Amino acid sequence: GNGARKPLKFLFVSWESLSGDLAWQIKKEGHEVKAYVKSPDDQDVYDGFLEKIPEWKPYIEWADVIVFDDVSFGPQADELRKAGKLVVGGSRYTDRLEEDREFGQAEMKSVGMTILPHWDFNDYDTALKFIEENPGRYIYKPSGFVPSDYKSLLFLGTEEDGKDLHEIIRHNKKVLERKIKQFQLQKFASGVEVAVGAFFNGEDFIYPVFVNFEHKKLFPGNIGPFTGEMGTLAYWSGPNTIFNSTILKMKDKLKQSGYVGYFDINCIANARGIYPLEFTARFGYPTISVQTEGVLNEWGEFMHEIANRKPYELKTKKGFQIGVVCAVPPFPYDDKSEMDIYKDSSILFKKPNPEGIHLGDVKFADGDWRIAGNTGYALVVTGSGTTVEDARKQVYGRIENIMLQNMFYRTDIGLGWYEDSDKLQTWGYLY
Repeated sequence: GNGARKPLKFLFVSWESLSGDLAWQIKKEGHEVKAYVKSPDDQDVYDGFLEKIPEWKPYIEWADVIVFDDVSFGPQADELRKAGKLVVGGSRYTDRLEEDREFGQAEMKSVGMTILPHWDFNDYDTALKFIEENPGRYIYKPSGFVPSDYKSLLFLGTEEDGKDLHEIIRHNKKVLERKIKQFQLQKFASGVEVAVGAFFNGEDFIYPVFVNFEHKKLFPGNIGPFTGEMGTLAYWSGPNTIFNSTILKMKDKLKQSGYVGYFDINCIANARGIYPLEFTARFGYPTISVQTEGVLNEWGEFMHEIANRKPYELKTKKGFQIGVVCAVPPFPYDDKSEMDIYKDSSILFKKPNPEGIHLGDVKFADGDWRIAGNTGYALVVTGSGTTVEDARKQVYGRIENIMLQNMFYRTDIGLGWYEDSDKLQTWGYLY
């Protein structure tokens, strides 16, 4: 509870019901929360947990703090800040950083980051010819405004001469030409994929920084299609080499743009250097839930202070935090008929212990937590510990407490740490 402090009014604005876990956290701290969700498929998500509103603009005056939880709200956030409102969320500039790959890479380069060589194409024959004339390992990445379902079409070449990627593109050319007009070939770099992020208050970064390792593929062992995210291992740290050589360099540009919120960059690190891949200029999911597991301050106060451009000291748990996505079919796909089977299914807890249980696309109805929306992205479960092993024990123990028909999740979140940290330590990047 926040005793002496008066409750604040928070307005959450969302395209696709992503930030409900943070909104719920702030509501549990005693603040007033109203949530707007635009997507027609998500109209029942958070019912029973949060007060939902059909339109958000009538509540602009009502709100003490307005929170935008996604990219593409930049223009509105800019206008509201100009009008003197307290806003956590993007800007036109940071929207473009995340949405326009080519611009993002150019900005990285302009502030002195070392980027991987990449080539942009809008024609598949030219790209095939390029690989023939420049043998090497490349990653194929869709660029421009791609429907989110296609964002996961990343092809990683595994052969040094690029022949496998060449074959994949050649055989799938007709399909790709229809679906993805613009794409990028990026030079492959082997190493450790690591991300670092920090909250930004419109003037400066808030410390400590958040070092995180995402697990994007559907199956344990990092096999199968890319999903948004299946789980994350993370810890809070002082500014380290990775932070200092990447997003710290963005400070002036973020300040100029008025950005307030979480700002993150993922990188490939190897003995030769740290190569930034892309920016995330918004909360991450399930990142925000993993952060909740590790932050000891109240989130309502924290959001209010950074929207006010105030410095803030985050107090965080020592050790490691892990978040695991628990889903049911059709996740990670869109499939209405499959979703009909799972919608409204109850989520039961063997022991009534909500510790570390975070809201995915769920609602509270008829006395139970239930599956809502249309994604099958049910819960994020978090745990922490002084060692990675302790954090793994806690998070998987909490998952065992959940009863949900056909729920699936990755059992190996955090296991890569032992090898990854040895390498990052050797290269001197963790200090």
